[in-house]
Amino acid sequence: MRTENRLGRAQKQAEDLRLQLARAEEERDRAQQVADLAARQISQLEEELRGLRPGTEPGFHVPSGAEVAVPGPAGTTTDDDALDQVDAALQKARDVLDREHEAVREAAEDVGWWDGENAEHQGGVVPGQVVRDEPTTRDDAPGLFETTPNNPPTSAATPGAGAELVVRGASDFMRFVGAATRRISRGIDLDEIVLGLCRASVPTFSDAILVYLRDPLPVGDERPVAPFVLRLRRADRLRLDEVEGEERTLVPDSDPLAAELCAVRSGGALAEVLRGVRPVFGDSAAARAALLELLGPEYVLPSPRRAILAPLRGRRRVIGTAVFLRRPERSGFGPNDLLGANQLATQTALGIDKAVLYGREASIADELQRRMLPASLPQLTGARLVSRYLPAAETARVGGDWYDAIPLPGHRVALVVGDVMGHSMASAAIMGQLRMAAQTLAGLDLPADEVLRRLDQQAQALGHDRLATCTYVVYDPVSHRITIANAGHPPPILLHLGGRAEVLRVPSGTPIGVGGVEFEAVELDAPPSSTLLLYTDGLVESRLRDVWTGIEQLRERLATTAQLTGRDQPPPLEALCDHVLDMLGPGDRDDDIALLAARFDGIAPNNVAYWFLEPEDAAPERARRLARRALVRWELEEISDSVELLISEVVTNAVRYAERPVTLRLLKTDVLRCEVGDDSPQLPRRRWARDTDESGRGLAVVEALSSRWGAVPTYGGKAVWFEVDLASP
Repeated sequence: MRTENRLGRAQKQAEDLRLQLARAEEERDRAQQVADLAARQISQLEEELRGLRPGTEPGFHVPSGAEVAVPGPAGTTTDDDALDQVDAALQKARDVLDREHEAVREAAEDVGWWDGENAEHQGGVVPGQVVRDEPTTRDDAPGLFETTPNNPPTSAATPGAGAELVVRGASDFMRFVGAATRRISRGIDLDEIVLGLCRASVPTFSDAILVYLRDPLPVGDERPVAPFVLRLRRADRLRLDEVEGEERTLVPDSDPLAAELCAVRSGGALAEVLRGVRPVFGDSAAARAALLELLGPEYVLPSPRRAILAPLRGRRRVIGTAVFLRRPERSGFGPNDLLGANQLATQTALGIDKAVLYGREASIADELQRRMLPASLPQLTGARLVSRYLPAAETARVGGDWYDAIPLPGHRVALVVGDVMGHSMASAAIMGQLRMAAQTLAGLDLPADEVLRRLDQQAQALGHDRLATCTYVVYDPVSHRITIANAGHPPPILLHLGGRAEVLRVPSGTPIGVGGVEFEAVELDAPPSSTLLLYTDGLVESRLRDVWTGIEQLRERLATTAQLTGRDQPPPLEALCDHVLDMLGPGDRDDDIALLAARFDGIAPNNVAYWFLEPEDAAPERARRLARRALVRWELEEISDSVELLISEVVTNAVRYAERPVTLRLLKTDVLRCEVGDDSPQLPRRRWARDTDESGRGLAVVEALSSRWGAVPTYGGKAVWFEVDLASP
């Protein structure tokens, strides 16, 4: 069922993505049509201008804004004013066209689109714009400037045309470099930055690119390890389908002939090029030797001026290199292309440095988060626990959400979920301090409201702005009851066996850290096979919904999930948590999420025996007699002698210091547990008795005959307990 739900979500997302891509493609085509129309109108207006100006001949191009001497009587300026207005209108039209072209171009680059017919051009693709800034010699048209297919080529020797073509080509190239650097700088991790370089370069700047990075990459001020090894990180190339007329497609795969690893030899050709830092053409002897060393001896190098080797230098050292390649049928690289490659390599190297540092900080943050949260949940008698934690996003991995489960005397357990305000290392540190404080207070077996009150004092001691919300729950499997105290946290949800999910009515309370407030605890039933869900507000609150809407959706989600397993069978805890997290949409991850689910199995009443004993000399003998009856009822006569001796020793110590009645409780689960409670706060400690001592051997006997034993403080005194394994008496 879980796989089908995820498959359905993936199919829906894919369909939405296809619709968005189709809509964006329509908008791009519409913008291209507007640009074509504007280019044709400009051409028509220029022809009309040449016809209106006296002294112009067909084929003579007058640059916009140029002054032309018009013969005629002095003082006739009406026509000149009109022509100047036309010139101004033409210039405004060109400016609008350039802005339209830049917007279309950046949008196309952002979504990875490109027109295959114009992939060979270095500049823009809007009809009517020149796309190179220097003459390109061809066999059929020597000395011509390249233009787009819808515009006839213009001779470089045409009077007045060359200067405008060079200026427009340089401007177009600068727009490409600006868009490419913006795309590279948007990346935050290593793969995003390298992908940005590849997508920005292919096919606009080159037909293929290979990016090699140092392995391993040095971080910050770390000294790089020897030897100097480069590993192929990514390679993209433009593949032209064999079917004539098909568009070119961008293929993110490696050239099979390019080497995956390259050990840079000290003093070799590649080391010299990398030491020089600046990009070089692949036509010189040193550059070709460096390319063969990098790509491998079997790699077929392209013809001259169709390869650029650009070292990637970070803030302190060379961390890799990029190789830009063009096919033979495409024009070679020019001097401006070398400058553009240098700009792309510099931006990429600085971004990689940033990404490596960010990766180290993220790993530290992840380790801090793991250390702050429990490594595993305790195995309890009468309850089962499952937890989940999700960070808010890649950019905010460390948060203040936490959860915990703390075993208490008598098979009870304290369940804690809290949320420190903020997403930072400071929030995580405060969360860790509050979690440790909660564990310490729970170990004192304080009432739930008292635990929150003391947590509030601890938060105030950390600072005036240290606020947090928290829910503290104590479950008793013997009485099948839960005690809840809340401090401004979303209320828990209890899922009953029949599938009914209810939001528990608990006092909302005030966040801890405010100070000067009282907390209230409520006691509720926890039926067997019921499930309690504790969570933080990141699960139910986002920019798209308020917290109470999210709580209602969560309640409905739990009820729907419970119906899948029937009314007599509770849903598995692991699957339940997964279904709960599946309710999160793309816009619902504004905050980190902590989730703790507890299944209450309880302990059957017939497996519990409980008595009160007066603190008198006859109490140990009475305790032995009561315990013997219980063991007979449970058919555990074989361990009766050892258990009676242990109970006698523990009860004797309790009666010696107690002023109020002593409690004796036996619990039969997979082990036999005995608990003796009294009102004395002093915990017993084992002593090493000498041969002449008349006392001090009771705890030694308990340690020798029991499987485990211990003593814990309680709110009214202490409790001493021991356990005996039933399998091996």
